Amino acid sequence: MFVFFFKQKTAYDMRSSLVGSEMCIRDRVRQAQVDAGARPGTTTEESAEVRRLKRENAELKRANAILKAASAFFAAELDRPSR
Repeated sequence: MFVFFFKQKTAYDMRSSLVGSEMCIRDRVRQAQVDAGARPGTTTEESAEVRRLKRENAELKRANAILKAASAFFAAELDRPSR
């Protein structure tokens, strides 16, 4: 099946489907240079860490909002006169 797939495509089609666009390759080379320290910029690991921290921050904000709402609810319950 693998050979059949390639027999129906031209060399240009195969190159573009396997490798990607020229811009994509250029971006990957630049990122590899940044990761190797040959070029200034944000490394892949740093980007992943920033994404992880942003997700964690958003989760903590949601938890904080829930806790504030619960706190307000229970504070209101304590202020009501008991029967």
